[in-house]
Amino acid sequence: MADGLVEARNDGQPTDQATDGAVGSIRHDWRRVEAQALYDLPFADLMFRAQGIHRHHFDPNHVETASLLSIKTGGCPEDCGYCSQSAHYDTGLKATKLMAQADVVATARRARDAGASRFCMAAAWRNPKDRDLDEVCGMVSAVRELGMETCATLGMLSAPQAARLREAGLDFYNHNVDTSPEFYENIITTRTLQDRIDTLAHVREAGIKVCCGGIIGMGEEVDDRLGMLVLLANLPVHPESVPINLWNEVKGVPVNDTAERPDAIALARLVAVTRVLMPHSVVRLSAGRQYMTDELQALCFLAGANSIFIGDVLLTTKNPQATRDANLLDRLGMTSRLNQARA
Repeated sequence: MADGLVEARNDGQPTDQATDGAVGSIRHDWRRVEAQALYDLPFADLMFRAQGIHRHHFDPNHVETASLLSIKTGGCPEDCGYCSQSAHYDTGLKATKLMAQADVVATARRARDAGASRFCMAAAWRNPKDRDLDEVCGMVSAVRELGMETCATLGMLSAPQAARLREAGLDFYNHNVDTSPEFYENIITTRTLQDRIDTLAHVREAGIKVCCGGIIGMGEEVDDRLGMLVLLANLPVHPESVPINLWNEVKGVPVNDTAERPDAIALARLVAVTRVLMPHSVVRLSAGRQYMTDELQALCFLAGANSIFIGDVLLTTKNPQATRDANLLDRLGMTSRLNQARA
């Protein structure tokens, strides 16, 4: 099923970065059986392979830092079964209007000064209306003037909308596939996985970099987690950023009935497989880090993760405090904009 979804949008698309024969290959023909074989390797062997690939493409002692702001919260018409912002569920979250540009820029400036190099703006829409997109484009341009990379996640986009965001200076667009093709309908019914693939194609065609990953711990099997990674790895160009989100507990949503977060070793294995399948992609530990010990985060960095969100809140859920993050990175001897800002 994953192959069919990708092939529907891949005709004539550019290939990814050149094959790197020295340490693994940039491939777009991964099979789940291969991903499973990687996942099942003895732990030390898997970590060794992932770390070798990671070192070949990245500084292994550097972590990218980003900040995420909800510029329009709640009232979303989608029925994503994990989301506090869905209008389908009583989560106690009050819907808000789109923030004013001045407030967004002021928040971005504080994030920059606190150590974030990328600023991500999220709006709880199925898809943006053109009048809303006008305002978001103004925000993108203003944040770029602060010297930060810009990212947005606004729901589904048409090709003309993606082009407008690129003209405004948007660097990245986040649109997660969330889970495997087989498990997808268990958590969302109001938009298809193909809808998501189409938006990713519009973003790529507009010249915007792609940020795309998923959520684990919603009741899916390991095979579903690997299926999600294989889907991403077999896109015509690997996402430049791959966020790995741990399910965050949210009152009143259906996923509460099936949720079970993976244990520490399982999570580290998944990060390592992500690094092997997508060698050039930045792998971000995203939502759910408040559930992770320092030791687990260190293990994930060793497995190839090299990006985190900083700030006390991630959209509507908790996130580790900046002081804890800075302390951990200092103890590990890792560099980031966060450490530099606090020096």
